[in-house]
Amino acid sequence: MPFAAPTCRRFNTTPQPNSYNYITTLDTTIINLLSLTFGYFIAIFAIMNPITAMPVFLVLTENNTEDHRRRMANKAAIFTFFILVSFLYAGTYIINFFAISLEGIRIAGGLMIISWAFSLLNPKEGGRKLSAEDEDDARDKADISFSPMAMPLLSGPGSIAVVLSFASQELSVTNYILLTAAISLCSLGAFVVLRIAPQIVRILGKTGMAGFTRMMGFIALAIGVQFIINGITPILAAH
Repeated sequence: MPFAAPTCRRFNTTPQPNSYNYITTLDTTIINLLSLTFGYFIAIFAIMNPITAMPVFLVLTENNTEDHRRRMANKAAIFTFFILVSFLYAGTYIINFFAISLEGIRIAGGLMIISWAFSLLNPKEGGRKLSAEDEDDARDKADISFSPMAMPLLSGPGSIAVVLSFASQELSVTNYILLTAAISLCSLGAFVVLRIAPQIVRILGKTGMAGFTRMMGFIALAIGVQFIINGITPILAAH
């Protein structure tokens, strides 16, 4: 029986049209997902704006150690994540329970965000601050991570309004995953800002912090107006 030598298979390294189209489509999909996640992140982070929470955090922890500050910043970020994610996944049930229309949620959320944005744009207000009574009460607390840091400074009415407005839309599983990722990034960003708050204050100063706050306020104002437009458009189209 003659011996048959094994044949050498030659691999074509030139991409075939189908594989090229598949790779192009995959790249486009990834870019779209990243863009959507970034959009969610900017929308939530602009309202959360941990820069405006820094002065309160520094005042309430001025007599504490660095380790205590780190733990408070870490716990505040974790609480913020769970508060916003809870409203994201329970938002639809809340809306249905109170029989609120999607348009109503969007308009109300837009008005809330606009109100929040004006407080950031107003230099006299200097963004969000606690009242004198709330600050005095917070000074007596050993743990300020949940109140007042996570609620209401980081995940307050404005942030919750944004998340509820997103939850009122017809979201796919992918959208929920991307929104959860965006909230995670916002919470991580809040932790980093609070953790290095003394350095940020030293670098930016009052003028720089005020400028950044106004910039976030403008973005928040645009988001609020867009939410109202999205709520009014279906109502006008139905008539």
